[in-house]
Amino acid sequence: MLLAIFWMLLFTIVFLYLYLRRIIEFVSERKRLIQLVDKLPGPHAIPLLGCAYQFKWNDFEFLDQLKSWATEYGPKGFVRIWVGPVPLIFVTKVEAVQEVLDSKVLLTKSSEYDVLAEWLGTGLLNSKGEKWRSRRKMLTPTFHFNILIGFCEVFAREAQILADQVEQYADTDQSFDLFPYLKRCALDVICETSMGTKVNAQIHHDSEYVMAVKRLSELIWKKWRLPWFRLKPVWYLTGYKTEFDKCIKLLTDFTRKVISERSKQLEIEMSMQANNSNGNTVKKRPAFLDLLLMMKNENKLTYEDIREEVDTFMYEGHETTSSSMGWTLWYLGHNPHIQQQIFAELDDIFGDSDRPITVDDLKEMKYLERCLKEGLRLCPAVPLFARQVTEDTPLCGYTLPRGATVVISTIYIHRDKEVFPNPEDYDPDNFLPERIATRNAFAYIPFSAGQRNCIGQKFALMEEKMVIATLFRKYEIKSTETADQVRPMPEIILKPPKGFEIKLFRRHK
Repeated sequence: MLLAIFWMLLFTIVFLYLYLRRIIEFVSERKRLIQLVDKLPGPHAIPLLGCAYQFKWNDFEFLDQLKSWATEYGPKGFVRIWVGPVPLIFVTKVEAVQEVLDSKVLLTKSSEYDVLAEWLGTGLLNSKGEKWRSRRKMLTPTFHFNILIGFCEVFAREAQILADQVEQYADTDQSFDLFPYLKRCALDVICETSMGTKVNAQIHHDSEYVMAVKRLSELIWKKWRLPWFRLKPVWYLTGYKTEFDKCIKLLTDFTRKVISERSKQLEIEMSMQANNSNGNTVKKRPAFLDLLLMMKNENKLTYEDIREEVDTFMYEGHETTSSSMGWTLWYLGHNPHIQQQIFAELDDIFGDSDRPITVDDLKEMKYLERCLKEGLRLCPAVPLFARQVTEDTPLCGYTLPRGATVVISTIYIHRDKEVFPNPEDYDPDNFLPERIATRNAFAYIPFSAGQRNCIGQKFALMEEKMVIATLFRKYEIKSTETADQVRPMPEIILKPPKGFEIKLFRRHK
């Protein structure tokens, strides 16, 4: 009996010692974090709420507030903002951006991405350390140029369907929202290229997938921006958690179903090829999912690994491209003289023919590419991204402490008047070769940069050029709302508040 009491007492003492030591270590680490973070310039913060008590409720006013703080506190490259107890260090100068993105230490995505992990898992977007390195190395060949060439047929077909879908508005002097059409087009493209399946969203106009992604993005932004929604009781009691889970289930169930069906179909196709003795089998262009399933057969990936990667590319592949195309077309709708130069370039390439656009044609669209890049400068599809500081990192005269989060706002960096003399103007000449040569490469980062740059950027640019060229071979566009009415809405993906209202007119060559 005495021995049992002794061991219980000893266990209790050891447990309390370890528990107290962890508390002391946490407090010490927290104190150190606060001291180092608060050496950085930034707005006033109070315990628990940080700077959040000053946050504007309106999203556009909040964006203006962040820009004001960056201007006031950021001349040396950084601004610290406490979002509740979480310190965010915003990067405000191109030189600091370069140091962050070139760093071999700042490669880990921040904890803010954890909410995305409930949907996308730990695929290429969210993965860390060795898993990210091995997954990136494994997936890079799936975006080889020779594979992308095979997707151009899909780009061209879906772009033509888009042009046919909006023809009902041509020459009617009736404005309409172009954004839903672009989203459905991008969804059809990514479904066929990434999963080898057709959903015909452009034809049916009733994509639950698009609506679920839209609502999920709104909920994630709400959780990021307002720290009290990070508290589980608040997240649950508001009903947002239930809505969040419902959207995730719809999206992941869709992906799992397609993976299962495609896996069975691929087995049948491979069996038929193996049994075909005459050697006359027609090689079919593999979808991204097919390539992943082949890796699964080599025991490199599990079904859940595949689901994570497909969901990641499904999301990024239709949300970012539709945003990029929308903003570019909206800006061009306000600049008819720039449209005329696009028309001239396209007429030089195609003349009066209506032949399909080829990969070689895309290479000739130099001016259109500059227009697209300028749209991405003013309205990058991903307006910000973040890195976790996993160890103390000296940058630009400061020490970024482990435990902090570094945030780069592309929309702010791209409008630096020291780099772009008229930063608010839409000017494709910003991407003339001689101008590019005079500026830091990190002044323009719509696809991020460094080791964790976007693996699908060539895919995106090819698709966007194909769609925009297809529209402009047939139509002229006029945007009907001013810049004050269509301010970029800050969410995970940059979007317009209500859509892109335009008028459409047939071209008369």
